[in-house]
Amino acid sequence: MYAAATESLIKQAREIKEEELQRFCGRIFKLLHTKDVSGETVDSLQRLHLIVSATKYARELPSDLVLKLQTVLRSSSCPEQLLVLSSSIIRESVPPSVHSLCSDLSQDSRTFSYVASVVLSQAGNKEDVIPLCHHLLKSLESRLSDGLISKHALPILSKMTTAYPEILTDDQVNLVSRKLVDWLRYASMQQGASMSSGGFFSGPRTRQPAPLMEVDGVVTGDFFTVLCVGQSYTEDQWMNMYSFSMIKSWLLTYDTDGTTNTESDDRSEVDSSVMSMVSATSSSSRLLSPKERLREKAFEYCQRLIEQSDRKALKRMDTELQKACIIESVSIIDIICGEDPSYVYRAFPCIKALYGRLNGDFAYARALLPIAQFYLNHSETAAVDSEAVFCQLFSHCPTEQFNDPMLAFEFVQFCLLNSSVLQDRVANYRQSFPNLLKFLAWNSSGLIAEFVELLPSLVAPDTAIELLHTIIDLPCLAATLDLQQRSACYQASDRTTWDQQGAKVAASLDAFRQLSYRGFFLYILRPEAGTGDTIDRLKLLHELLADMAESPRVVQCAQVVPVLLHVYFNTVTQKADEKLMNQLLLVLLERSSLLYNIKTFNAEVQKVFSTHLQALCKLHPPLIVDQSREILEFAGSPANIYSKEDFYTHVVWVIGEFLSVSYDPRCTVELITSFFESLEAVLFEITQVRQSASPPSYSPRLITVLMTTLAKLATRSQDLIPRASLFLSKMRVFARSGPVMACYSEEDTEEIITRAHELINLLKLPNVAQFVLAPSAGGDGPRWHRDTNASLPQAMRAVSGLLHRHSSFLPT
Repeated sequence: MYAAATESLIKQAREIKEEELQRFCGRIFKLLHTKDVSGETVDSLQRLHLIVSATKYARELPSDLVLKLQTVLRSSSCPEQLLVLSSSIIRESVPPSVHSLCSDLSQDSRTFSYVASVVLSQAGNKEDVIPLCHHLLKSLESRLSDGLISKHALPILSKMTTAYPEILTDDQVNLVSRKLVDWLRYASMQQGASMSSGGFFSGPRTRQPAPLMEVDGVVTGDFFTVLCVGQSYTEDQWMNMYSFSMIKSWLLTYDTDGTTNTESDDRSEVDSSVMSMVSATSSSSRLLSPKERLREKAFEYCQRLIEQSDRKALKRMDTELQKACIIESVSIIDIICGEDPSYVYRAFPCIKALYGRLNGDFAYARALLPIAQFYLNHSETAAVDSEAVFCQLFSHCPTEQFNDPMLAFEFVQFCLLNSSVLQDRVANYRQSFPNLLKFLAWNSSGLIAEFVELLPSLVAPDTAIELLHTIIDLPCLAATLDLQQRSACYQASDRTTWDQQGAKVAASLDAFRQLSYRGFFLYILRPEAGTGDTIDRLKLLHELLADMAESPRVVQCAQVVPVLLHVYFNTVTQKADEKLMNQLLLVLLERSSLLYNIKTFNAEVQKVFSTHLQALCKLHPPLIVDQSREILEFAGSPANIYSKEDFYTHVVWVIGEFLSVSYDPRCTVELITSFFESLEAVLFEITQVRQSASPPSYSPRLITVLMTTLAKLATRSQDLIPRASLFLSKMRVFARSGPVMACYSEEDTEEIITRAHELINLLKLPNVAQFVLAPSAGGDGPRWHRDTNASLPQAMRAVSGLLHRHSSFLPT
């Protein structure tokens, strides 16, 4: 994360001893008493700030130094750098300085803002900030001259009310609301007076106030907003900007249906000339309560910003400001309409026109999200069809803008915030998961937490299987998106500069550009579900993308797939019916062999498959009989052992656990025998003892699971017991053979021999063996283990006696 030198400094700061820290603080205390601020003072304060901020816990500083830093913080004559350092050190240290700082609050705006930052950071409850709150409100009530506290009051007040919304009374909320109305609506229309040089030999002169301009260079003809351009701004214009920046949080914090105090004479504190200019709009609003009037003025302000955003800006910076103002304005209008539905009918024409203007312009893609939020919240109230808005949003934005990290985060946050409503009211929400997953494929590390929360809302019975395939193939999507970006940016002659992989990436890119393979990539890049579960020739696609398997983006994407698979299975098993569960089991068997060949990816995904294979079969045991042909084919192939041993072992385990008539009456003797013979053949093949044979490449665990499963099946068809016993008796020879002894440890070989002996002894008493190896479905209930009258404790005692070392049943 940090450079080596930085790491070293942080480590030194954390390890500094208390005695050394106290001596260092004493030296700083002396330096602060000198009249002139030297470079040594600043350097020492910077070192002290590093020390107190480098640890998670607050460092205790000498009280005299803290008091001196507080004095510096209140001094209006101190340099800015000293104020910043003093404020930062006090915030990170103990004891808290809240009460001492609040006892004498300064009227100087520069020092007050630093004092307020300390108070807000160290406050433990509402009472700690009440003096600061009263001081702020007092400053807002008085008419202060330029440069005093009011200019900095609103940011501090906004932070305070966000942390402690109950700190203001109704009267104080009304006071602030009236002030916000004044600053939003009645700021002056002339630029602030600026000082400029009149020439080389002349002194400074004051320019006459000039009119404000729109972003396209036209003189402003309406009231002032943040999109009005000038060389300098007056105090009330700055207050206008501050007010707009906090109006959203203010409306959210004090979201009410009005106020009980309706004042008929709510005159704004502005000049008569300004009042005459806006008399047409202000006359009716004077009859409204302060909060209602604030909604009205904020609504007008946002409408004007949306109009101004349609102007062609002369500067790129102003274009970006227009985009930000659109997003903020639509969000504020949405909040206002939520508080007072009567605004919905006034807002929809403006929002509809704005959507028509921005639709299709991907430079304004982020602005479509608050517009979609507005439609989602209010389209039913206005009886407006919003389907086209969401089709555009989910179909085109992720396809074209998946590589915009800010849009990706905000888009996923929008889906998270509205997931329940989107599921019910937006038909194409769940169908759009191939597009939504493009955000995750490109921005894996930044969005994994959000998609873990979002994924359950995308699971639907009709698309669950396709969603599962898409999650498994997420690294393929990341590779394809990467190739798509490269194909659009580089020409064939530039292939050597594509990246460090050079010709490797070029080979994958050539495949991406070939028409014969175009269908593969179009499917991976499809915008919505419904075109099929997966690709028929998936193995070929993996081969085409093999050169991208080492790409950092692909590797990073592969790391999130196991996490998503766990979330998916935990969700789908709660909703799945019998048909869907059968389909899920088939996908597990099929896809365990069809995975993108990325380092550790196959093993991690197969581990997830193993876990949820058990869960599926436990939830619906008839799956083994329903899919007996596919499971038998999978379990009967020794090749599956070498490529996916863990998953194969779990398949064998569920066969022995759930292939029983107690779970499914369709489990016939013929079916049990076919499974027994298939597994017997596999075990025989992998345990052939030949001196020339290579050491086994599978674990002893697989051997013991296969042996136990054969014994379980034999107890359910007792004609198979002699065959099972004969086979088990040969396991000692296998375990003691040269290749096995060279590969396995002594503990492993003893485990195989011991398990074989135990199973042989159990099979000599078929009824006991059936009870022990295949207990009833209720065998895991607490009663079977706690109730001494139940049969399980007695049976366990009988088995213990049976397997005792002196028992005559043990083989010689």
